[in-house]
Amino acid sequence: MSNRRKAGVGNSYRAGFLRSPAWFARRARWFRKQERMRWPLACAGCGRPATAEQIELHHLDYAGVRFASGAWRAFERHDDLVPLHPYCHDLLHSLIDRDRVLAYHRARRVASVIALERLRIKLHSQEAVS
Repeated sequence: MSNRRKAGVGNSYRAGFLRSPAWFARRARWFRKQERMRWPLACAGCGRPATAEQIELHHLDYAGVRFASGAWRAFERHDDLVPLHPYCHDLLHSLIDRDRVLAYHRARRVASVIALERLRIKLHSQEAVS
């Protein structure tokens, strides 16, 4: 198993699920719940406030993502999705991809949590220097 981000059309998750009506509906439900709970929307990486249009959702776990009866289904738990700016999301995946242990020897959730903590440290240490 690999946690690395795979490019190309061979990756049915990125080429299929992330373009499916199921994902867009699930994403919309995630943001509606954020609004109902009155939780401020902010990037989990840099901590800066954001709008729904400025945020991507990172999957800590794919257990809720299923392809059944010829269609994608989205049953992710709310807390399996983490809001990130696109730049922070790319940085998070870079941290996972470059670390052999995170990429190949940790469960996706664990790898994401470790990489997210590293990302926060890196981003906040850069702010302190600026």
